[in-house]
Amino acid sequence: MTNVQTQPDYGPEIVTFGETMALLMPTNGKGLEYSSELHSLFGGAESNVAIGISRLGVRAGWFGRLGKDPLGRMIFKKIRGEGVDVSRAELTAEAPTGLMMREVLMGKTSVYYYRKNSAASRMSPQHLDEAYIAQAKILHVTGITPALSESCKESAFEAIRIARKHGVKVSFDPNLRLKLWSIEEAREVLLELAKLADIFLPGLDELKLLYQTEDWDEIVSKLRELPAISIVKGGDDETYVVDRDSITAVPYFKAEQVVDTVGAGDGFCAGFLTGVVKGYEYTEAVRIGNLVGSLIVQAEGDWEGAPTWEQVEAVLNNVKHIER
Repeated sequence: MTNVQTQPDYGPEIVTFGETMALLMPTNGKGLEYSSELHSLFGGAESNVAIGISRLGVRAGWFGRLGKDPLGRMIFKKIRGEGVDVSRAELTAEAPTGLMMREVLMGKTSVYYYRKNSAASRMSPQHLDEAYIAQAKILHVTGITPALSESCKESAFEAIRIARKHGVKVSFDPNLRLKLWSIEEAREVLLELAKLADIFLPGLDELKLLYQTEDWDEIVSKLRELPAISIVKGGDDETYVVDRDSITAVPYFKAEQVVDTVGAGDGFCAGFLTGVVKGYEYTEAVRIGNLVGSLIVQAEGDWEGAPTWEQVEAVLNNVKHIER
């Protein structure tokens, strides 16, 4: 990944970047300690979003650093196989691909990370391609990236600076991960990033921690101080669109069967950003995001249940059966 690569002729409309890790999960419902067979999958907030966007028919690009190892090559090929542009992603021999393991016991999901000093954590601003970011309509950033290392934090701020310089809208999902940093560290950085965004995509629980209050009216007041429009996930069966003058509640779509809740927020972001690029008003784009999130949780894995645009339209148009 360098700053001198040629700008694509038909580049992605939405660009995102960050760490994607290999994922191992038991195949039989047992705990990791007792399972002799594991599914080999992968996941990462940003690549989950990119894959979801690509399946919905919008050109998406993802970049990051992966180890030049079997896991890194597997992830690279599979993201590319989903139609996501990975021309700015890099396989490096400097460090290994990150790994996570997940189990679900008695309805509780536990995740174990092996990502310290991973290839992704060694991203720095020099790995950003300004022309690649500049040609996009939206740059999507999450709060996971700046939590990985100081150089990753610098990369997140620099990518946003580049986007703003070239008139590219910035979408920011705080994706608060307290296994990566303390709430004090996170609060300072994430609230600063929120001030730089055009679209802010927090969860309600995240806002309570970031703003140190349970009071909804106080949270709304804080959000209205931001230049961004805020899309608040995780309400009481609805998502909220908060702008300067109004709050609009958009109801969830009920999932017929919840299989794996991980990736629901990323699915929402994919659906919402797709709606924005396709020209929908924010409220309708949120409705699309709610639908995609509800479909994601009905399949195992972080992104595997992501629907196509045809499947989304079928639900929106009340078509009774979707062949999945």
